[in-house]
Amino acid sequence: MASRPIIQSRRFLSLFHDYTQLSRACCNRAAVFPQTSLNPHRAAHSNGFAQSFSTSSVYRVESLRHQSHYEYFPDTLPSGAPPKGPFAVDTRALRREFLQLQAKAHPDRHQGEDKSRAEGASALINEAYKTLQDPLRRAQYLLSLRGIEVAEDETAKTEDPDLLMEVLEVREDIEAAESEDDLLPLQEHNERRIEHSVDVLDDAFAKDDLERAKTEAVRLRYWVNIKDSLEAWEPGKPVVLMH
Repeated sequence: MASRPIIQSRRFLSLFHDYTQLSRACCNRAAVFPQTSLNPHRAAHSNGFAQSFSTSSVYRVESLRHQSHYEYFPDTLPSGAPPKGPFAVDTRALRREFLQLQAKAHPDRHQGEDKSRAEGASALINEAYKTLQDPLRRAQYLLSLRGIEVAEDETAKTEDPDLLMEVLEVREDIEAAESEDDLLPLQEHNERRIEHSVDVLDDAFAKDDLERAKTEAVRLRYWVNIKDSLEAWEPGKPVVLMH
C-alpha cells in the first residue's frame, strides 16, 4: 500500500515531462510528432510513467514516447487499448483514477516552472479522461489511432435507408411531444440503441474489425445526437439532428 503514492507521483512526473517536451518543440518550430499506433503488444504498464525527479527539480527521462490515452490509466485499463483490452470501460474506476491524477496535477500544489508544467499535465489528463469515459469519443479516438477519421469527417454518414428512416421517425416523434412525459419512452428506447451499439463496438474492436467498428461508430453518432435532442427538448422547438 505504501508504494502507491510513489507510483502515482511517477506517473504525474511523466506527464510533466511530456508536456514540457512538446512545449519546447513547439517553441523551436521543429516538432516532429510520431503518430501513435494501436499496438496490441505494447506494454500496458508503460515505462513512460516511471520517470525520475532530481533534487535540483530537473526532470530526467529514460525514454520519450507519445503516450496514448489508455496509458494514463493503467489501474483501470491494465490491458490497454483494444484488441488486447476491451472496448468497454469501468467509468467509475476511471473517474477514481482520474481524480487521483488530477489531484497531483493541480497547479496550486506547485510553484514556478512546475506550476506551468502542472497546468499542461492537467490538460493532458483531462482530455484523456473525457475521451475514454464517453463511448462515442472513445470509438472515434481508437479509429483515429488507426488512421480512420470519423469524428470530423462530414462524409462519414450512413447509407443505410432503414437507419435514416428510423432517425427521421424519431425526429417527428420528438417534435410531436407535448410534455416531458411523452419523451420518456423515446429516451428509454434510445438508451437501448446506444447500449446495443456499444456491444457491437466491443465485439468489433475485440476482433480488430475496423470497418465494422467504423460503421457502428457512425450509427452511434446518430443515437447520441438523438439523446442530445431529447435532453434539449422544448415545447414547439424544431428538432435538428446533427450527424
